[in-house]
Amino acid sequence: MLSRIAESLFWIGRYLERAEDTCRIVEVHLQLLLDDPTVDQEAAGLSLLEVMGYPPPEGRTADAQYVLTALCYDDDAPASVATALGGARESARRARETVSTEMWESINTTWNAVRGGRLQRMRPATAFKFIRERCAVISGTADSTMSHDEGWHFLVLGRSIERADMTARLIQSASITSGSQSAWNNVLRGCGAHHAFVRTYGGVTTDRDAAEFLLLDRLFPRSLVHTLTAAEQALAELGQTERRAGIEDDAQRLLGTARAALEYRPPGEVLFDLPSRMADLQWVCNQASTAISQRYFEGATAAVWRGGEQ
Repeated sequence: MLSRIAESLFWIGRYLERAEDTCRIVEVHLQLLLDDPTVDQEAAGLSLLEVMGYPPPEGRTADAQYVLTALCYDDDAPASVATALGGARESARRARETVSTEMWESINTTWNAVRGGRLQRMRPATAFKFIRERCAVISGTADSTMSHDEGWHFLVLGRSIERADMTARLIQSASITSGSQSAWNNVLRGCGAHHAFVRTYGGVTTDRDAAEFLLLDRLFPRSLVHTLTAAEQALAELGQTERRAGIEDDAQRLLGTARAALEYRPPGEVLFDLPSRMADLQWVCNQASTAISQRYFEGATAAVWRGGEQ
Protein backbone atom coordinates (compact mmCIF):
# COMPACT_ATOMS: atom_id res chain seq x y z
CA MET A 1 0.00 0.00 0.00
CA LEU A 2 1.03 3.65 -0.33
CA SER A 3 3.60 4.60 2.29
CA ARG A 4 1.61 7.77 3.02
CA ILE A 5 -1.45 5.72 3.94
CA ALA A 6 0.61 3.20 5.92
CA GLU A 7 2.25 5.98 7.92
CA SER A 8 -1.10 7.66 8.65
CA LEU A 9 -2.63 4.43 9.93
CA PHE A 10 0.45 3.69 12.04
CA TRP A 11 0.19 7.13 13.67
CA ILE A 12 -3.57 6.92 14.18
CA GLY A 13 -2.88 3.85 16.31
CA ARG A 14 -0.08 5.60 18.19
CA TYR A 15 -1.90 8.89 18.80
CA LEU A 16 -5.11 7.29 20.05
CA GLU A 17 -3.21 5.00 22.40
CA ARG A 18 -1.11 7.96 23.57
CA ALA A 19 -4.21 10.00 24.41
CA GLU A 20 -5.81 7.16 26.35
CA ASP A 21 -2.67 6.15 28.23
CA THR A 22 -1.73 9.72 29.10
CA CYS A 23 -5.15 10.04 30.74
CA ARG A 24 -4.49 6.84 32.65
CA ILE A 25 -1.06 8.01 33.81
CA VAL A 26 -2.30 11.42 34.99
CA GLU A 27 -5.28 9.84 36.73
CA VAL A 28 -2.94 7.48 38.62
CA HIS A 29 -0.82 10.47 39.63
CA LEU A 30 -3.77 12.47 40.95
CA GLN A 31 -5.20 9.45 42.76
CA LEU A 32 -1.85 8.86 44.46
CA LEU A 33 -1.85 12.44 45.75
CA LEU A 34 -5.34 11.92 47.19
CA ASP A 35 -4.64 8.50 48.74
CA ASP A 36 -1.33 9.37 50.35
CA PRO A 37 -1.04 12.89 51.80
CA THR A 38 2.58 12.20 52.74
CA VAL A 39 3.62 12.21 49.08
CA ASP A 40 5.52 15.36 48.11
CA GLN A 41 3.24 16.83 45.40
CA GLU A 42 6.01 18.90 43.84
CA ALA A 43 8.50 16.00 43.68
CA ALA A 44 5.87 13.57 42.39
CA GLY A 45 4.77 16.00 39.69
CA LEU A 46 8.34 16.66 38.62
CA SER A 47 9.10 12.92 38.46
CA LEU A 48 6.00 12.29 36.34
CA LEU A 49 6.80 15.09 33.90
CA GLU A 50 10.36 13.84 33.55
CA VAL A 51 9.10 10.29 32.90
CA MET A 52 6.82 11.74 30.21
CA GLY A 53 9.77 13.61 28.70
CA TYR A 54 8.25 17.04 29.37
CA PRO A 55 9.96 18.64 32.40
CA PRO A 56 8.57 22.04 33.45
CA PRO A 57 10.43 25.26 32.64
CA GLU A 58 12.98 26.35 35.20
CA GLY A 59 11.29 27.94 38.19
CA ARG A 60 7.84 26.51 37.35
CA THR A 61 6.09 24.58 40.12
CA ALA A 62 5.05 21.08 39.08
CA ASP A 63 1.79 21.09 41.04
CA ALA A 64 -1.31 19.09 40.13
CA GLN A 65 -2.81 21.91 38.04
CA TYR A 66 0.33 22.31 35.96
CA VAL A 67 0.49 18.54 35.37
CA LEU A 68 -3.13 18.59 34.18
CA THR A 69 -2.52 21.51 31.85
CA ALA A 70 0.74 20.21 30.37
CA LEU A 71 -0.35 16.60 29.90
CA CYS A 72 -4.06 16.96 29.16
CA TYR A 73 -5.42 20.36 28.17
CA ASP A 74 -2.81 22.46 26.39
CA ASP A 75 -3.22 22.35 22.60
CA ASP A 76 0.34 23.62 22.20
CA ALA A 77 1.97 21.17 24.63
CA PRO A 78 3.51 18.29 22.66
CA ALA A 79 2.75 15.74 25.38
CA SER A 80 -0.92 16.61 25.92
CA VAL A 81 -4.03 14.54 25.28
CA ALA A 82 -5.51 17.37 23.22
CA THR A 83 -2.45 17.40 20.94
CA ALA A 84 -2.55 13.61 20.52
CA LEU A 85 -6.23 13.67 19.51
CA GLY A 86 -5.49 16.45 17.04
CA GLY A 87 -2.70 14.32 15.58
CA ALA A 88 -5.02 11.31 15.27
CA ARG A 89 -7.62 13.42 13.48
CA GLU A 90 -5.07 14.87 11.06
CA SER A 91 -3.65 11.40 10.31
CA ALA A 92 -7.17 10.07 9.69
CA ARG A 93 -7.89 12.99 7.35
CA ARG A 94 -4.80 12.11 5.28
CA ALA A 95 -5.95 8.50 5.03
CA ARG A 96 -9.66 9.09 4.33
CA GLU A 97 -9.69 6.69 1.38
CA THR A 98 -8.64 3.83 3.69
CA VAL A 99 -10.21 4.73 7.04
CA SER A 100 -13.83 3.58 7.24
CA THR A 101 -16.56 6.22 7.40
CA GLU A 102 -17.61 5.06 10.85
CA MET A 103 -14.04 5.29 12.16
CA TRP A 104 -13.53 8.77 10.68
CA GLU A 105 -16.78 9.97 12.24
CA SER A 106 -15.74 8.57 15.64
CA ILE A 107 -12.35 10.31 15.51
CA ASN A 108 -13.78 13.58 14.23
CA THR A 109 -16.56 13.58 16.85
CA THR A 110 -14.01 13.04 19.63
CA TRP A 111 -11.76 15.81 18.36
CA ASN A 112 -14.65 18.27 18.09
CA ALA A 113 -15.69 17.41 21.65
CA VAL A 114 -12.31 18.36 23.14
CA ARG A 115 -10.96 21.16 20.94
CA GLY A 116 -11.03 24.80 21.94
CA GLY A 117 -10.54 24.10 25.66
CA ARG A 118 -13.70 22.02 26.06
CA LEU A 119 -11.77 19.22 27.77
CA GLN A 120 -10.56 21.67 30.42
CA ARG A 121 -14.13 22.63 31.29
CA MET A 122 -14.90 19.08 32.37
CA ARG A 123 -14.06 17.75 35.82
CA PRO A 124 -10.77 15.79 35.56
CA ALA A 125 -12.37 12.44 36.43
CA THR A 126 -15.10 13.04 33.83
CA ALA A 127 -12.56 14.07 31.21
CA PHE A 128 -10.41 10.98 31.82
CA LYS A 129 -13.42 8.67 31.55
CA PHE A 130 -14.64 10.40 28.41
CA ILE A 131 -11.27 10.05 26.64
CA ARG A 132 -10.87 6.40 27.64
CA GLU A 133 -14.35 5.55 26.41
CA ARG A 134 -13.97 7.46 23.13
CA CYS A 135 -10.62 5.81 22.37
CA ALA A 136 -12.17 2.41 23.08
CA VAL A 137 -15.06 3.23 20.73
CA ILE A 138 -12.67 4.27 17.96
CA SER A 139 -10.48 1.17 18.37
CA GLY A 140 -13.51 -1.11 18.42
CA THR A 141 -14.95 0.61 15.36
CA ALA A 142 -11.66 0.20 13.51
CA ASP A 143 -11.41 -3.49 14.36
CA SER A 144 -14.97 -4.18 13.23
CA THR A 145 -15.20 -1.97 10.11
CA MET A 146 -11.71 -2.19 8.55
CA SER A 147 -10.51 -5.13 6.50
CA HIS A 148 -7.77 -6.86 8.46
CA ASP A 149 -5.25 -6.32 5.72
CA GLU A 150 -1.95 -4.41 5.63
CA GLY A 151 -3.58 -1.16 6.71
CA TRP A 152 -5.09 -2.75 9.81
CA HIS A 153 -1.74 -4.34 10.69
CA PHE A 154 -0.09 -0.90 10.58
CA LEU A 155 -2.81 0.44 12.88
CA VAL A 156 -2.30 -2.43 15.34
CA LEU A 157 1.47 -2.05 15.10
CA GLY A 158 1.32 1.64 16.02
CA ARG A 159 -1.11 0.98 18.85
CA SER A 160 1.01 -1.86 20.25
CA ILE A 161 4.30 0.06 20.20
CA GLU A 162 2.71 3.08 21.85
CA ARG A 163 1.01 0.90 24.47
CA ALA A 164 4.30 -0.77 25.35
CA ASP A 165 6.02 2.61 25.62
CA MET A 166 3.29 4.21 27.74
CA THR A 167 2.86 1.17 30.00
CA ALA A 168 6.61 1.27 30.61
CA ARG A 169 6.27 4.94 31.60
CA LEU A 170 3.39 4.13 33.96
CA ILE A 171 5.38 1.33 35.60
CA GLN A 172 8.42 3.58 35.79
CA SER A 173 6.46 6.31 37.55
CA ALA A 174 5.05 3.75 40.01
CA SER A 175 8.44 2.23 40.77
CA ILE A 176 9.85 5.68 41.53
CA THR A 177 7.11 6.23 44.15
CA SER A 178 6.94 2.60 45.30
CA GLY A 179 7.34 3.69 48.93
CA SER A 180 3.67 4.66 48.81
CA GLN A 181 1.41 1.81 49.85
CA SER A 182 -1.20 2.62 47.18
CA ALA A 183 1.17 3.21 44.24
CA TRP A 184 0.91 -0.19 42.58
CA ASN A 185 -2.82 -0.52 43.29
CA ASN A 186 -3.33 2.76 41.46
CA VAL A 187 -1.19 1.56 38.56
CA LEU A 188 -3.26 -1.60 38.24
CA ARG A 189 -6.44 0.46 38.18
CA GLY A 190 -4.87 2.89 35.74
CA CYS A 191 -4.16 0.04 33.31
CA GLY A 192 -7.67 -1.34 33.77
CA ALA A 193 -5.93 -4.37 35.23
CA HIS A 194 -7.15 -4.46 38.83
CA HIS A 195 -10.06 -6.85 38.29
CA ALA A 196 -7.99 -9.23 36.14
CA PHE A 197 -5.15 -9.06 38.68
CA VAL A 198 -7.43 -9.92 41.61
CA ARG A 199 -8.86 -12.87 39.69
CA THR A 200 -5.36 -14.11 38.87
CA TYR A 201 -3.59 -13.51 42.20
CA GLY A 202 -6.50 -13.71 44.64
CA GLY A 203 -6.16 -10.13 45.78
CA VAL A 204 -2.73 -10.49 47.43
CA THR A 205 -1.31 -7.19 46.27
CA THR A 206 2.45 -6.96 46.65
CA ASP A 207 4.74 -4.82 44.55
CA ARG A 208 6.27 -7.92 43.00
CA ASP A 209 2.91 -9.50 42.12
CA ALA A 210 1.63 -6.30 40.52
CA ALA A 211 4.84 -5.75 38.56
CA GLU A 212 4.89 -9.39 37.44
CA PHE A 213 1.32 -9.14 36.15
CA LEU A 214 1.86 -5.89 34.25
CA LEU A 215 5.18 -6.99 32.79
CA LEU A 216 4.79 -10.70 32.13
CA ASP A 217 1.18 -11.88 31.98
CA ARG A 218 0.62 -13.45 28.54
CA LEU A 219 -3.18 -13.15 28.61
CA PHE A 220 -3.75 -9.57 29.78
CA PRO A 221 -3.80 -7.25 26.73
CA ARG A 222 -1.97 -4.36 28.41
CA SER A 223 0.93 -6.34 29.83
CA LEU A 224 4.28 -5.62 28.24
CA VAL A 225 4.83 -9.19 27.07
CA HIS A 226 1.38 -9.37 25.44
CA THR A 227 1.78 -5.95 23.81
CA LEU A 228 5.27 -6.64 22.46
CA THR A 229 4.06 -9.99 21.11
CA ALA A 230 1.20 -8.23 19.27
CA ALA A 231 3.69 -5.81 17.71
CA GLU A 232 5.93 -8.69 16.64
CA GLN A 233 3.00 -10.51 15.05
CA ALA A 234 1.92 -7.41 13.13
CA LEU A 235 5.48 -6.98 11.80
CA ALA A 236 5.61 -10.65 10.85
CA GLU A 237 2.38 -10.25 8.83
CA LEU A 238 3.68 -7.12 7.10
CA GLY A 239 7.08 -8.54 6.26
CA GLN A 240 6.27 -12.12 5.37
CA THR A 241 9.38 -13.89 4.17
CA GLU A 242 10.54 -17.39 3.37
CA ARG A 243 13.81 -16.78 5.18
CA ARG A 244 14.64 -19.90 7.21
CA ALA A 245 17.17 -18.42 9.63
CA GLY A 246 17.26 -15.27 11.71
CA ILE A 247 15.08 -12.17 11.69
CA GLU A 248 15.60 -9.71 8.85
CA ASP A 249 13.39 -6.91 10.15
CA ASP A 250 15.29 -4.58 12.53
CA ALA A 251 12.15 -3.51 14.40
CA GLN A 252 10.99 -7.10 14.88
CA ARG A 253 14.42 -8.07 16.17
CA LEU A 254 14.48 -5.15 18.65
CA LEU A 255 11.00 -5.88 19.98
CA GLY A 256 11.59 -9.64 20.14
CA THR A 257 14.82 -9.16 22.07
CA ALA A 258 13.06 -6.84 24.53
CA ARG A 259 10.22 -9.31 25.03
CA ALA A 260 12.63 -12.21 25.60
CA ALA A 261 14.60 -10.15 28.12
CA LEU A 262 11.40 -9.65 30.10
CA GLU A 263 10.12 -13.21 29.82
CA TYR A 264 13.35 -15.02 30.65
CA ARG A 265 14.52 -12.86 33.56
CA PRO A 266 14.49 -14.90 36.82
CA PRO A 267 11.14 -14.39 38.62
CA GLY A 268 12.83 -13.10 41.74
CA GLU A 269 14.36 -10.21 39.81
CA VAL A 270 11.16 -8.72 38.43
CA LEU A 271 11.57 -5.54 40.52
CA PHE A 272 15.34 -5.30 40.14
CA ASP A 273 16.43 -1.95 38.66
CA LEU A 274 12.90 -1.49 37.28
CA PRO A 275 13.04 2.27 36.46
CA SER A 276 16.20 1.79 34.38
CA ARG A 277 14.76 -1.23 32.57
CA MET A 278 11.57 0.63 31.74
CA ALA A 279 13.62 3.55 30.39
CA ASP A 280 15.53 1.06 28.23
CA LEU A 281 12.23 -0.33 26.90
CA GLN A 282 11.13 3.16 25.92
CA TRP A 283 14.37 3.52 23.98
CA VAL A 284 13.68 0.20 22.24
CA CYS A 285 10.20 1.39 21.23
CA ASN A 286 11.67 4.58 19.81
CA GLN A 287 14.33 2.66 17.86
CA ALA A 288 11.72 0.20 16.56
CA SER A 289 9.56 3.12 15.39
CA THR A 290 12.58 4.59 13.61
CA ALA A 291 13.29 1.25 11.88
CA ILE A 292 9.64 0.95 10.81
CA SER A 293 9.71 4.49 9.36
CA GLN A 294 12.86 3.77 7.40
CA ARG A 295 11.55 0.49 5.99
CA TYR A 296 7.92 1.28 5.22
CA PHE A 297 7.39 5.04 5.06
CA GLU A 298 9.15 6.45 2.03
CA GLY A 299 10.60 9.87 2.72
CA ALA A 300 9.27 9.82 6.28
CA THR A 301 11.15 11.50 9.07
CA ALA A 302 11.71 9.06 11.92
CA ALA A 303 9.57 9.79 14.96
CA VAL A 304 11.40 11.00 18.04
CA TRP A 305 9.85 11.16 21.53
CA ARG A 306 10.32 14.69 22.82
CA GLY A 307 7.72 15.03 25.52
CA GLY A 308 5.25 12.82 23.73
CA GLU A 309 5.13 14.37 20.29
CA GLN A 310 5.84 12.74 16.94
